[in-house]
Amino acid sequence: MNAVDRAWRAAAGGLVAWLVVGCTTTTTGSLQPLAAAPSGERKDIVTTSDETNVEKRVRLHMELALAYFGQRQYTSSLDEVKQALAADPNSGQAYNLRGLIYASLNDPALAEDSFRRALQIDPRDGDAMQNYGYFLCQQKRYPDADAQFEQALALPKYQSRARTLLTQGVCQAVAGRLPDAEQTLTQAYQADPANPATLVNLAEVLYRRGAYDRARDYIDRVNALPAIANAQTLWLAARVENRLGHTGAVQDLGRRLGTGYASSPEWAKFQRGAFDE
Repeated sequence: MNAVDRAWRAAAGGLVAWLVVGCTTTTTGSLQPLAAAPSGERKDIVTTSDETNVEKRVRLHMELALAYFGQRQYTSSLDEVKQALAADPNSGQAYNLRGLIYASLNDPALAEDSFRRALQIDPRDGDAMQNYGYFLCQQKRYPDADAQFEQALALPKYQSRARTLLTQGVCQAVAGRLPDAEQTLTQAYQADPANPATLVNLAEVLYRRGAYDRARDYIDRVNALPAIANAQTLWLAARVENRLGHTGAVQDLGRRLGTGYASSPEWAKFQRGAFDE
């Protein structure tokens, strides 16, 4: 179960135009064979009916905590996490989500303590590494963040590689490491070519590096999708086309901005001709 936090967009300080980072924790692990199967028999898989009362309480509290977190009801989410930890003080998943909650509540000390506890309980928890790295990047501790991302990516059979590459690439861009960000975001694109967040952030980094033709290729794919395009993506495309000297394309994008996003800061910038702010 995913809880998607969009709040880091502001933390990017305008460098990266559009970010959707998946901050993830799961309420149940992968299905595991039952240990006590007689020799020669096929082992069964664990289902809900096999849960102990403690496991069931933890799962239900975590499901509620994730739902509240996704709605940004952080206090309610924290209360459910506390109840999960009361039932099972060794729930790494609960500490992982606790870290995200405290980060959202602007309590970095408790957030870091939570992530560290999650990784003490399960040193191979890729989700906790991803989220801890995300938090460290928010704190501008860029080398530490990079180390967490690399540890997650080095895990065998890690299933969230594209998401972590996206997060790492954005963090590198915020840190001013644009060549590294381009390389990492390119890897994220190769792992998940359909992710619009990767397309936009890669286009932004390429724009910053002066690779305007390549930036145009990526941002045009996003703006071709009406359900995905927004004021930020149109504005980035307008800035790219302005650099390429494509006056007609700039005016077309301006019309889209003015028609669909007349109250946006991007439309105001377009009207001022502030393409290089």
